[in-house]
Amino acid sequence: MKKLKIILEMIKFEHTVFALPFAFLGAVLGNLMVEGSWPTISEWIWITLAMVGARSAAMTLNRVIDSNIDKKNPRTADRAIPAGLITTSQSILFITASFLLLFISAYQLNMLSVYLLPIAVFFLTFYSYTKRFTWLCHIFLGVTIAIAPLGGWVGATGTLHSEAFLLFLAVAFWIAGFDIIYATQDADYDQQAGLYSIPSRFGVKKALYLARCFHVISFISLLTLHFLSPLSVVYLAGVLLAGIIMAYEHSIVKPDDLSKVKVAFFPMNGIVSMVMLLFTIGDILL
Repeated sequence: MKKLKIILEMIKFEHTVFALPFAFLGAVLGNLMVEGSWPTISEWIWITLAMVGARSAAMTLNRVIDSNIDKKNPRTADRAIPAGLITTSQSILFITASFLLLFISAYQLNMLSVYLLPIAVFFLTFYSYTKRFTWLCHIFLGVTIAIAPLGGWVGATGTLHSEAFLLFLAVAFWIAGFDIIYATQDADYDQQAGLYSIPSRFGVKKALYLARCFHVISFISLLTLHFLSPLSVVYLAGVLLAGIIMAYEHSIVKPDDLSKVKVAFFPMNGIVSMVMLLFTIGDILL
């Protein structure tokens, strides 16, 4: 139990709040547009378990794959694997169990979820390697996490529609944007270590500008969804509130003052995902 607690801390299990609400949003919106109803209790449960399995596997893989890099970076040297609190073998056992949970959950939902699993597993594994060869690594992370709303949509309906991909686009650029902000902390180290990121390639100032551009794309995508779906004014209010939160996030992180990066990273982005889910549900109920 102690080792499990260390692993959950290592992968920042609480950060599941970033993607899980969007998986639920995909399920809710998909059911509304395809079947005109709500997801069943069974679908809620298995989508939740699938998300927990997917993120747990991906984050633990990331820690294993990056353990040597983390060991050399002063900011990450105290993470569980480089610090010797958890072994690679123990991490791999947890990864196996997490992927098994994902597979079982997908099978309990529908066969399209099962058929699309190889794509999800590829991105869950591959994105951790991308910072070794491309500064587009933030986009790959965004795409990986944006599979969540697609997974929720497919899990609840067994189908895919264009609106689902619009939600995918919104989440991909939202994640990529705040990952760029987070990566500004390691801009100097990444450059010295030969790792790729937008901050290390273009500098912190330009990186923050690109992060703003990505969040504008995310906001426009969420706004467009309003006009292509049955969602009305309550959802629109949620989009506007999410946009205000993203703007505030950028206002507190400056090229010459990165002291509030962690505030922008977790509390602000956790609120954005919950706002979008709650306002969408509120729109449907009203």
